[in-house]
Amino acid sequence: MPRPLHLGKAQALIALRESTVLAVTCLIVYWIVTVLVYRMYSVSQADNHIGGLWAVISAIFVLRESYDKSVAAAVSRMSATLVSFALCLLYLAFLPFHVWALAVLIGASALAVTLIGRPGDAITAAISTAVVMVSASISTQHAWQQPILRLGDTCVGVAIGVLAAWLDLRVFRDARPPRRRRNLRSAPE
Repeated sequence: MPRPLHLGKAQALIALRESTVLAVTCLIVYWIVTVLVYRMYSVSQADNHIGGLWAVISAIFVLRESYDKSVAAAVSRMSATLVSFALCLLYLAFLPFHVWALAVLIGASALAVTLIGRPGDAITAAISTAVVMVSASISTQHAWQQPILRLGDTCVGVAIGVLAAWLDLRVFRDARPPRRRRNLRSAPE
């Protein structure tokens, strides 16, 4: 049985802050997508919730321990999603969902990002393709719209996730008093 991790007070406060930022970000993202965005255009209530879920997952994927890592994750998320978007839209514009297409497009999306030099995005592209195709199996009448809708959900989640990472860095972390740092130049040798 693994031993519980014992955090100091400062580490626990950081974990609490980061968890709170994540929770509030996900609440905002879900609300924006399911209430504001889908008020303008909605395929179905079930599809609205899939969109909210996908936007929340995108925000979670992007929020990292530093702003630079969040931006890198955002680039990764968007590149994988764009590949998935293109392949799924191309397929669903002409053919309906089929389980064999799900498998072929998952493999094709992973291969495509690997071939364009982003092998680390293969899993994300495969997951994005799976979500788009399964969403298309639920909304069969509007299947071709699923890649467009999921791309939009991803953009909202990624944008708000990066904004939350920036706010966390600028607002919450700057509010703390600066730490004393040991001046290496004046340290005795």
